[in-house]
Amino acid sequence: MLSPTILVVDDEPGNLAVMRDILASSYKLVFARNGMETLAAVQKHQPAMVLLDVGLPDTNGYDLCRQIKQADPTHAVQVIFVTGYTDVAHEAAGFDAGGVDYIAKPVSPPIVRARVAAHLSLVRATALEKSYREAVLMLGQAGHYNDNDTGSHIWRMAAYARALAQAVGWDTERSMQLELAAPMHDTGKLGIPHAILRKPGPLNDEEWEVMKTHPQIGYDILSKSDAPVFQLAAEVALRHHEKWDGSGYPGGLRGCDIPESARIVALADVFDALCMRRPYKEAWTVEQILDYIHADAECHFDPAMVRAFKSILPELLDIRAHWMRVEAG
Repeated sequence: MLSPTILVVDDEPGNLAVMRDILASSYKLVFARNGMETLAAVQKHQPAMVLLDVGLPDTNGYDLCRQIKQADPTHAVQVIFVTGYTDVAHEAAGFDAGGVDYIAKPVSPPIVRARVAAHLSLVRATALEKSYREAVLMLGQAGHYNDNDTGSHIWRMAAYARALAQAVGWDTERSMQLELAAPMHDTGKLGIPHAILRKPGPLNDEEWEVMKTHPQIGYDILSKSDAPVFQLAAEVALRHHEKWDGSGYPGGLRGCDIPESARIVALADVFDALCMRRPYKEAWTVEQILDYIHADAECHFDPAMVRAFKSILPELLDIRAHWMRVEAG
């Protein structure tokens, strides 16, 4: 694994040498002695972090920090001020300029190493979360690439699922994880022939049996990852067509044997489908949707989930309105 690049900025050669002694064994170091050299090094080396002195010959570190932030296309570079200016006003100015930390000179080697490692760890965690979100985007859209769902369906449905999860007692972190997992519920449609997904009329018995394989296909794809969000997505993909009365597929599970995550997504998915206009139907009114979902409690839907749904209906309608504005541009 490549070591992160750190740009060390100081006009005193002795200070640069101290930082080299502290960090060179763990990181790739680049050095600059003024603002002009710093901006050139940021563009050339794209460092993960800048250790920045405040008192430079051609500029002050606070203005330079702002320029670094503007020059960083990834918005990922972390700036830590390393300076002899240790009063509260200078520290506040450093954070206001966009710095993430403030280390006082003369520096302590253990403190420098600990602060640098901690902030680079946050950068890696942010990059990992970004990768997860990009994978969710791709798999969610891929699952609907060939069927008739349009627009922002998977993202609206995911937002409804998060709200429902919180309404039935899930904590914030796990609810947000379900919001990430839910868009991948139909990943298995990647394995369903285009002719079936795009068929304009009802499926015949043989075609329907093929369609009913998509939960297992989705599970087989998503369960390859050990990451919690993909494990949750695999569970939802496999069970989101199960029904409370046992008449669903692929396992004919009944009641609380169906994972709660899948029960949440099933209701969120149907709610969104009924809310939205499609080529073959108009959008249903709120009253029509409530009547339908109420009638399907204890058949398709978990009755407790339906009660939670009704209790947060204003919030769900706000989510719907938000996504309608997004789609309208």
